[in-house]
Amino acid sequence: MADPATGDTTPASHQRLADIRIAATAEAGKHTHLVRTARAGRLLSAAMLPWFLLRPPRGYGVITTTGRKTGRKRRKCVRVIRRDDRAYLVQLVPPHLAMTAPAAASGWLLNIRAHPRVRIRLPEGTFEGTAREITDPTECAIARTILCETVVAADYGECALHLRGRPSRAKAQQLHRYWFDTGHPLVIEFGR
Repeated sequence: MADPATGDTTPASHQRLADIRIAATAEAGKHTHLVRTARAGRLLSAAMLPWFLLRPPRGYGVITTTGRKTGRKRRKCVRVIRRDDRAYLVQLVPPHLAMTAPAAASGWLLNIRAHPRVRIRLPEGTFEGTAREITDPTECAIARTILCETVVAADYGECALHLRGRPSRAKAQQLHRYWFDTGHPLVIEFGR
């Protein structure tokens, strides 16, 4: 099976898909029944969208992509961390889907692959740029640190929705690492 982000069919791409399955299997039991599926994630995003369009909380935003088939604008709530002229985010793959289809990509990621120009609404304003999946190992390590170690107030609520038990900084970071390791990391470069 090829890695859909790179088209790579090397043993390393096969290993990445195997690693995603292993990580998803280890984490699946820790997730709540509330947000276990792609459909549940879409419903949660739709419920948050009106509030995030007014003013997203720090660490979150609304990404607007262009539909790959329709050409229509599509919006999605995302967790995003801005650093200077870049914003880092991850397309999440729910645990049950990651176990069976680790290369799965959501509609908004497929839209980015077809039309990389995006708009992102953040607490500090709206920015336009070019989105791309991160494949370089050095850049991936930087993105992982930025996305996984940053914990903002809204992450505690997100943690409560996704994981069982009381939210904590450590659990939020664990959730972020899981998302990064099983998802598709992206960067938006502003002004490009």
